[in-house]
Amino acid sequence: MRFAALLVTCLLVSAIAAACGIFAISEMQLRDVRYDSPFDRPIPDDDASIDHGRYIARTRGCFGCHGQALEGKDFGDQWDWPARAVAPNLAKYAREHDDVTLEAAIRQGIGAGGKALVSMPSYNFARLSDADTAALIAFLRAAPVVEADLPSPKLGWRARWDLGFGGEMHYEDWADAVPPLRVDSDTEPARARGEYLGMTMCNECHGLDLRGANLYGAPTPDLAIVSAIRRDEFERIVRTGRGLGERHLGLMTLVAPDRFPHLTETDVDDLYLHLSALAREPAPQDVFWRP
Repeated sequence: MRFAALLVTCLLVSAIAAACGIFAISEMQLRDVRYDSPFDRPIPDDDASIDHGRYIARTRGCFGCHGQALEGKDFGDQWDWPARAVAPNLAKYAREHDDVTLEAAIRQGIGAGGKALVSMPSYNFARLSDADTAALIAFLRAAPVVEADLPSPKLGWRARWDLGFGGEMHYEDWADAVPPLRVDSDTEPARARGEYLGMTMCNECHGLDLRGANLYGAPTPDLAIVSAIRRDEFERIVRTGRGLGERHLGLMTLVAPDRFPHLTETDVDDLYLHLSALAREPAPQDVFWRP
């Protein structure tokens, strides 16, 4: 009996020590962040800027994750890797934090507590311009606060193990890995605008360079495929999320109707121009989002 009790005690102590180690290592990883220069763009308060910020919020997916009233959203069983992913009440969050904190969360993947985020896709916003980031913050602060009963987010042991021991990257690392914009806006202004749109809307799903991703068992296509699609058909797919014959296109069918009907005709033209041009360029190799 004494031996059995001793064995149980040893196992319990070992389990507690292992849990403490996993927690400590994952916390170290989450706090290993590198801030960019503090955001110092003035936040506008005029109606035109706020309207533009609403357009940024809509076309970049803020409403889809944070609720149609920005009231926040509990993802529950939709995404169980973190244990409990909860998008905060964004209108309230924008009022509670300063410009520097908001920009770090939006574009750098660093939360208000100085820890890397694990559920905010900041890599989709990493190349958002200072002007558009300021307009977005202006809109979020101007949006009415709609109260919602939200649970606290929870980072479970599986996620902590993955983060601590290299099985998963946090989003500060993802944001840092986004390639720079490269099209010259002086010589190719329309294509440069299209690249900007693609690199702040489409890389959330189609790889950080828009050339496809294959990480979680559901590969997304290289957007160079757009070169094989007519301009009118491309617009229909973008605005409805439906393929030929109204074919369901998975996540695209779910997110496109909420985001992309708000694109202007010029937006669609420029995006089509850039994505079509990708077919003339080799897709980069040896990137982690296409292992």
